[in-house]
Amino acid sequence: MNYNDPITILKSIGSKKIEVFNNHGIYTIHDLLYYFPRKHLDRTSIKMIRDLKKGENSTLIVSVQTFGVRPIRKGKIFQVIVSDGSGNMTLNWFNSIKIIKNLFKVGDRLAINGKIDWYNGFSISHPEFDKLEKRDDPISTGEVIPLYPLTSEFKSIGLDQRIFRKIIKEVLKNDIKIPDFFSKETLKNKNLISLKNALYNIHFSSSNKQLYIAKNRLKFNEHFFLQLFIAIRKKTIKSLGAKSLPDIGPYFRLISDNLKFELTGAQKKVIQEIHNDLKKNIPMNRLLQGDVGSGKTIVAILVSALAIGNNTQVALMVPTEILAHQHFISFKKELTKAKITCALLIGNMKKVERSLIIKGLHSGKINIVIGTHAIIQDDILFKSLNLVIIDEQHRFGVNQRANLLGKGENPHFLAMTATPIPRTLSITYNGDMDLSIIDELPKNRIPVTTKVVQPDRLGKVYEFIREQIKEGFQCIVVYPLVEESEKSDLATAVDAYENFDKKIFQNISVGLVHGKMKAEDKKSIMKLFSKNQISLLVSTTVIEVGVDIPNATIMLIEHAERFGLTQLHQLRGRVGRGIGKSYCILVKRKISDTSNKRLEIMEETNDGFLIADEDLRLRGPGQFFGIKQSGFFKFKIANLITDGEIIRSARKVAFSIIEEDPNLKKECNKLIREKFISEYSKYLDEVSFS
Repeated sequence: MNYNDPITILKSIGSKKIEVFNNHGIYTIHDLLYYFPRKHLDRTSIKMIRDLKKGENSTLIVSVQTFGVRPIRKGKIFQVIVSDGSGNMTLNWFNSIKIIKNLFKVGDRLAINGKIDWYNGFSISHPEFDKLEKRDDPISTGEVIPLYPLTSEFKSIGLDQRIFRKIIKEVLKNDIKIPDFFSKETLKNKNLISLKNALYNIHFSSSNKQLYIAKNRLKFNEHFFLQLFIAIRKKTIKSLGAKSLPDIGPYFRLISDNLKFELTGAQKKVIQEIHNDLKKNIPMNRLLQGDVGSGKTIVAILVSALAIGNNTQVALMVPTEILAHQHFISFKKELTKAKITCALLIGNMKKVERSLIIKGLHSGKINIVIGTHAIIQDDILFKSLNLVIIDEQHRFGVNQRANLLGKGENPHFLAMTATPIPRTLSITYNGDMDLSIIDELPKNRIPVTTKVVQPDRLGKVYEFIREQIKEGFQCIVVYPLVEESEKSDLATAVDAYENFDKKIFQNISVGLVHGKMKAEDKKSIMKLFSKNQISLLVSTTVIEVGVDIPNATIMLIEHAERFGLTQLHQLRGRVGRGIGKSYCILVKRKISDTSNKRLEIMEETNDGFLIADEDLRLRGPGQFFGIKQSGFFKFKIANLITDGEIIRSARKVAFSIIEEDPNLKKECNKLIREKFISEYSKYLDEVSFS
């Protein structure tokens, strides 16, 4: 039997089954072996009912005593009473009752696994289970048993877990040639088992230790090929030519010497790192990471001044118009000192104004442009664009970033983010970039006090807000806005504004800002708020980035449980920028153990990196960034959250191979090259790989 043979050679798979297998991407023996179990049932350690403890995850061997459907207040429940001789327990199903109720008969022996609960006796809701036919069946008892992701389509043709395991067993009995990607030396150095052994043990392990070792090898494979892609992409960038920007120039000194504050050591360090990149005739590709309020904006201003001092232009692209306006104000304030021309380019501009900016960029009279995706329109042309800066780059797609970079000739690239990115995710998502971290806050920053409250405490919260406003401070109230319920969420924010304005804060000026407003209206409201002519601002999450109002001392976030922790942290960073003591109040409307634990983290720490780690653990990488990753992180077995050590190890091997053999042309890398092209065929246009 060959690795690449079609599954049609298997006697146990008829034409009906073939169609279903194909529908699930299984065409060859290779595909079948890589159809990994979704979890494993540990039958090496069987518990008795009498020894169970509530809350534990346990495996038991039991017999069916009786079963049936009974009505409950909110519908129906299917229950199976089972026994192992030491006691009885109940198995509960609340869903798919029509299918489940036909799967049992009295006397059936089951292997079951699940979280133990207690209600008038031990119980498990929706347990994993497998029918046992023979006590000594080597496929089903006394081992670590694979449980496969079998859909209803599989089950409709009579293909259950037992039969699927038999098919896999049939394949593995054959002496299949499974070539390894890695040399024996690499396997030894990285303490990895062979691919053949790994594939066998992921399906049939005699112990949890064997299973763990197999998983590590297969995880290493997946991380390796992604890191290989990143290594090739980084090599591609380094192979391009770029204009060297070596001079400090007059503008940098003029602005830095006239700052009203002293730069932190961390700010000075990252500016030096960036300047070292700009001196080179290869394009900089750097990520500047700094927590909320760490001072990234002034770094961007000084770096821009440095670049412009080398007779070039700079473009800064940001995700929202509010942030564009905020940056424009900050940049213009400093750049005016050096007589550097700065322009704002957003979507809703007057034609005359936009036309002047286009001409200024094309002629080179405008040194720096700050704007939204309006910057990447086809008619925007630069005379000499050699530095591109993107703020909160994860908010932009790959194509948008590429379009902006295409406005220059291999310009230097600086990405900035206030989203603290866990290291394991950063070396994957931003693994082709050099990293600079501002890990020091300005000396005058006072930590924001955070408190979680329930709705019944809002009366006292509102009283506290009134007191703060009487003292001359301001408040921001934020409501969530998610795509699925955008209209209703927006309506909630609007209703809240009217309630605040007409009832709760009658003698206080209240404003409203949200994403559906016209740009001019948003700009007008934010201007009034910045001048303290509005004391309380009701907003959707459009306020998340870019609002810098030193006088705002209270951030009230409604339905806090609906936000990611990192998003809450960024929102919290909109206050605490002045001299006054600041507060962030999180209102939780839906109470659960999970929401309580999540929000407690916000009370306990202001460390963005700790928060990011927890956010990643809870939500996964796609949700962490608030975007879908278009399959880039769809691993079969690897885990970006827990595989930190494996990722670093795989990265080291991948980068070492590309350094020695950039296009994987050596005979020893032949299989790696074939696998890489197969895995990343749709991304190859992003890299130089021949």
